[in-house]
Amino acid sequence: MTTSTNEAPVPSPCVGICCIGYDGLCFGCYRNRAELSAWGTASEAEKREILVRCRERLQQQALAPGDPFE
Repeated sequence: MTTSTNEAPVPSPCVGICCIGYDGLCFGCYRNRAELSAWGTASEAEKREILVRCRERLQQQALAPGDPFE
């Protein structure tokens, strides 16, 4: 799949806090192991889909009661 010339490349959501929690998500970017592995070969559309899921996970965690590091 090719990227349209008017679409900017999707930057990695990595923030340098690479640690997988018990829930299987990275503490820094909220990607799961499959998404982390696929990122390098994912199309730009797939990367945007991954980012949407990461944002949803972040929002869900922000709304959840309690300490996320328990």
